[in-house]
Amino acid sequence: MRQRNGYRLDLPPQLIDVFCFESEQSSGRRALAVGDLGQAGRLLGRALARWEGPMLAGLPLGPVLAARTVGVEEERLLAVELLAEVHLRAGRGDLAIPSLRELAARHPLREQTHLLLMRALREHGDGAAALVVYDEIRQRLITELGVSPAATLEALRRRILAEMPNRAAAVVRGESAVRHAPAPGSTGASAVGRRPPTTPVDHLPRSVTDFVGREAVVARLLSETRRVEDRVPVVHVIDGMAGSGKTTLAVHLARRLSDRYPDARLYLDLRGHGEKDLVEPAAALVVLLRQLGVPSERMPVELDERMELWRRELARRKSVIILDNAASSDQILPLLPVEPTAVVLVTSRRRLTHPDLGASQTLPVMSSGEGVELLALSVGRERVDAELEAALEVVRRCGHLPLAIRLAGARLSHRHGWRLADLAAQMAGPTSVLPHLGGENSTVTGAFAASYEPLPEPTKRVFRFLGLYPGNRLSPPAVAALTGLTVAKARAALDELTDRHLVEDLDATHYRLHDLMRQYAVEMCSHIDSAAERQVALGQLFDFVLAATLRIAETLESGVIGSQLTRLPIDRPELLASIGEPSVEWLETHRTDLVAMVSAARESGFYEHAWRLARSLWRFCYIRGYFEDIVRAHQDGLIAAEATGDVDAMGLMNNYLASAYVRTGDKQSTLDYLSRAVEHFHRSGNALGAARSRANLAAVYLWSGHLNEAVTLGFECLRDTVYGNEGTPILLPNLGLALMGLGRHAEALRLHRLHLAWARINSDDFHMLNALSHIGSVRTRMGDLPQAIRILNSSLAVRDRTGHRYAEAEVRIDLGIAYRGLGRLVEAQQQHESARHLAAEVGERHIEAVALNELGSTLRARGRDGEAAEMHREALRLATRITHPHEQGRALAGLAEHFASVDPAEARRHWERALAIFRRMGVPERLDVERRLAGLDDGTGS
Repeated sequence: MRQRNGYRLDLPPQLIDVFCFESEQSSGRRALAVGDLGQAGRLLGRALARWEGPMLAGLPLGPVLAARTVGVEEERLLAVELLAEVHLRAGRGDLAIPSLRELAARHPLREQTHLLLMRALREHGDGAAALVVYDEIRQRLITELGVSPAATLEALRRRILAEMPNRAAAVVRGESAVRHAPAPGSTGASAVGRRPPTTPVDHLPRSVTDFVGREAVVARLLSETRRVEDRVPVVHVIDGMAGSGKTTLAVHLARRLSDRYPDARLYLDLRGHGEKDLVEPAAALVVLLRQLGVPSERMPVELDERMELWRRELARRKSVIILDNAASSDQILPLLPVEPTAVVLVTSRRRLTHPDLGASQTLPVMSSGEGVELLALSVGRERVDAELEAALEVVRRCGHLPLAIRLAGARLSHRHGWRLADLAAQMAGPTSVLPHLGGENSTVTGAFAASYEPLPEPTKRVFRFLGLYPGNRLSPPAVAALTGLTVAKARAALDELTDRHLVEDLDATHYRLHDLMRQYAVEMCSHIDSAAERQVALGQLFDFVLAATLRIAETLESGVIGSQLTRLPIDRPELLASIGEPSVEWLETHRTDLVAMVSAARESGFYEHAWRLARSLWRFCYIRGYFEDIVRAHQDGLIAAEATGDVDAMGLMNNYLASAYVRTGDKQSTLDYLSRAVEHFHRSGNALGAARSRANLAAVYLWSGHLNEAVTLGFECLRDTVYGNEGTPILLPNLGLALMGLGRHAEALRLHRLHLAWARINSDDFHMLNALSHIGSVRTRMGDLPQAIRILNSSLAVRDRTGHRYAEAEVRIDLGIAYRGLGRLVEAQQQHESARHLAAEVGERHIEAVALNELGSTLRARGRDGEAAEMHREALRLATRITHPHEQGRALAGLAEHFASVDPAEARRHWERALAIFRRMGVPERLDVERRLAGLDDGTGS
């Protein structure tokens, strides 16, 4: 049956092998416990016969299935050992030998398997082979873990030796004596006070062959070591998220330091990922002392005495020690040396903050360059060089995490028919990338699970729910809304997750999830938390975000938005109080996440929240020039409004979509959306809404060169009483600009002054700066340049004070024109270049075309005619592409000026084309072009 994003096989348990296996294994164990060997053998044999290969082989496994697979595999190993025990008790140990040998070969450190194999060989009469088994596991335990075999293994060895004939025993004892001789570097019982051996002790793991990057970190740690090593023992703590390469870096550093610390190189995994297998300091000291060769009979019982012995031994050696996977400072402190003869490298997934450990080095993810280098070492430099873009995409999909990059590279290196682009495409699919990041004994999911599992359940729940958050700038109030916790408890959970490197802190009040960690959180949440719980969490988050955003929007446009939106109820007003007074800077900080939440709300079925949030964001995004955000949010909002059937909401979304398209020069889209807005408002009976959208058509007429139509429409709307007081800020600016374009400066100035008066009466900063900009623009065209500059600078000052960036490029264009008129050409060029960059940055293509033409005129005034012509050509290309006739005509006129002195025929052709445009528009520039053409005709050229 279909279930969420997959399928569920719904069969009775008796038809599924794994359930039958578990039942038979459990029954076999019980039969063995009561001594029913026949029944135990039959049940365990039947259970093991069900295994025909690795469980779920070839399938991508999420965290839950991966854990389940590991658990069942462990039960299978136990079943093999139980069946061996049955054979041994039945006197048929020979039947157990083949399966035990196979199991011991695949699990060379599994002591219970080796114990059973020794018993079976002894019973079979092959005591010498049993002793060989003992020696093999002893050597592995000492070499790889630095520990001795369990007491049960040692006792069985002694019993076998005692049972063997004298000569054979002597031979075996002689062989064992050789095998059990102290390892090179061992001090032995009589070594107290001796100088350390010349042969170094080396228990470090094998260094990776593909260590790349981290140059700055390595250089800093080596430099710090050299700076203090003669005075104090050096301790470096390296922390970071799972898979960031902490252990790899520590081993690399230890190898780099081996010349300076030649006597001992020690390594111990403290197993700090979970409380269950944590290595306590007393046990850790035993392992470390044994690695130094201190025999067990010299090992003190009390922790304090072990610490003293450890410090004495280190004082006699120059040593480098890796304490890997530390859980806490308390676990580390008893293991630290006191003499300046050692360097200790501590790695941890948690932040260890004890003052005796000093500042930690948090290991970030790799840069793109480092990630590509690491990938190249796995798949080959030639393959990476041939597909560099695909390699960068693979690294990006791996979140720049070293473990993930290694695993992705290993996956590709065994698939010679694949291209890097094939792997990148798979990783870019709609499903999680985590299944692509696994190897034989290592997965990114497993590394993350080791950090997640030890958490207390409430913190685990917070982590899982973070995967639901649509953005990546988490704040305690938002997390409190999402999880139902208080803000204080949400902050405490975030801090704990940060200390364990499951979450990154951006600053004192914001956090984020690494991309792969987010996918892990999403998978865990989908497996553990019900759909209903997830939906409740999202609803709580959207309630809070919408209420916070609308509260700020009301300070920006109280009259209009109050008539269009009513507040939805919020159950937790204390969350609003926690973010302080309404501030546009809160919107600025969370802008990207808020836009993403519109889409998330729509996708999650919270349609009312989606379109209301889009509308609440509009004025902020508009005044700061975030037109792409307006388009993205309102397109999602429109889909949501259509899903609700709310015709008025559909009209709003269409109207405000048009506002973004008109600023970016997309005339056709603007007309389409405004037409639909008017239609929706008529259907809903919203006369004011329809009138507003109709009035917005004036802006379309203005930028498309239909100035007379814009003026006619503007005056019609002014006479329409439906607007009331709200019509003033909607109608006056566009009408004034159209009048200015037609050269009717006095009328335009009067309208912009009315607009300014309205803004002052209503204390509306946005309309105040807008009106000042337009008054300054008219004054510039009227030739009142000093006053125009004062007014335009006042408009910029209001922008600086409020953070509103709307139409700043236009203000700077007019400032440049005024400076040029006063002969201040350098300042004029600076303003026009700034305007050009500002317009391009926010996508205002029609304003960019204006800036290019004005920059061309300023450059010509400076005598840089060639550069000026190039600006006009670029303006012509852009204005033609966006159908902006006024700037097309101005660009053609500018190019005609360029050709006038070198190619009169080409100049005439350009002026004639410009004149055709200006006559059609009815703008004053036609008179100047007519004079230029007349000058060509009479030979004056002026």
